[in-house]
Amino acid sequence: MTTTYAALLRGINVGGARKLPMAALRALLEGLGHDGVRTYLQSGQAVFSSGHGDEDGLAREITRAIEKQFGFAVDVIVRDHAYLKAVAEACPFPAADLQAKQLHVTYFSVPVEPDRFAGIDRAAHLPEEFRLGDRALYLYAPDGLGRSKLAEQLSRPRVNKGLIATTRNWNTVVKLVEMTRGGTEGTA
Repeated sequence: MTTTYAALLRGINVGGARKLPMAALRALLEGLGHDGVRTYLQSGQAVFSSGHGDEDGLAREITRAIEKQFGFAVDVIVRDHAYLKAVAEACPFPAADLQAKQLHVTYFSVPVEPDRFAGIDRAAHLPEEFRLGDRALYLYAPDGLGRSKLAEQLSRPRVNKGLIATTRNWNTVVKLVEMTRGGTEGTA
């Protein structure tokens, strides 16, 4: 049985560093034996089908292949459609009422405990807010991620120590749910 997954690559094609063309990423995933490979945007989202069944194993396989072929390490998180859909449906903020630039999801490689964020003064950052979900953090940033002081705090190495963490805006969150459902939209 095959499952459709999204691979979320962290920190590629940003500011001219760690260039990984999406056509090359598609070819790499196909070379690993995955089917139905599609990409979305240039910032590191790929969708594929595999009978492998192990998200962490798939992430390690993709990470190794990228390093071997392109010469740099990339953190990768792989999640299936059911997980991506559940994360979108569990959003604690009114996504339908917000602009996509105001709502973000940070996907984590492992479950995180609330005490990891205990040092962040939530009241000092209002109206910005965050809430934890299943291996995910939802961030409401009314002025966008680029201006968010709370996002700065949440991305500090001491907060994310031992984790792979990668953030996507709400448009991308929704698009990945759609793409992993099995359609052919989204190839870039």
